[in-house]
Amino acid sequence: MSYTQWPASSSSSRPSLSTTLPHAYPSPMTYPQRPSRNASEIIPRLYISDLSFAETPACLVSHGITHVLSTLSSSVHLPTAAALHPHPPPRHHQVKLEDFPFAELAAHLPATTAWLRNAYRSSPNACILVHCAEGISRSVAVVAAFLIAQYGWTPAEAVQYIKSKRRVADPNFGFVQQLGEYARSLGVRAS
Repeated sequence: MSYTQWPASSSSSRPSLSTTLPHAYPSPMTYPQRPSRNASEIIPRLYISDLSFAETPACLVSHGITHVLSTLSSSVHLPTAAALHPHPPPRHHQVKLEDFPFAELAAHLPATTAWLRNAYRSSPNACILVHCAEGISRSVAVVAAFLIAQYGWTPAEAVQYIKSKRRVADPNFGFVQQLGEYARSLGVRAS
């Protein structure tokens, strides 16, 4: 399946984890664990990392990152064009979001999902990085929302799948509840 062609999600024909991703990707139960302090590829060309990775020119270049979605309230200092030369700086979008259970995540999810979708569609070579301070909660919740919207997965399936790719992934309980709200707003089973 090409990631520029999105499957329709419906509650009656919800894709499973094993049929949604390319055959080259093993199931979450067999995927090797990755180190926590780097970028973890969640699906082809979509990574989660911490802030340090996002602000390091060599890291962005080595992974071919073309788009960065920042999910934290503090300033982000992405490398300049001069630091990345001859590579162009990535397109950047930031969502100001605190990492506490009652922070308003759900209101941002339609926009972050659309931004990720548009980043994928911008080029067959687009590589997207979603990060927060530690790559544990905020960025994981935003990517889980994207998986829910794209594949009709429940929040539990999306979070578990991400955890199989990034062992430190652990969105706070408030974000998990808001992922359920988001899933219901899309007509997806929330649990």
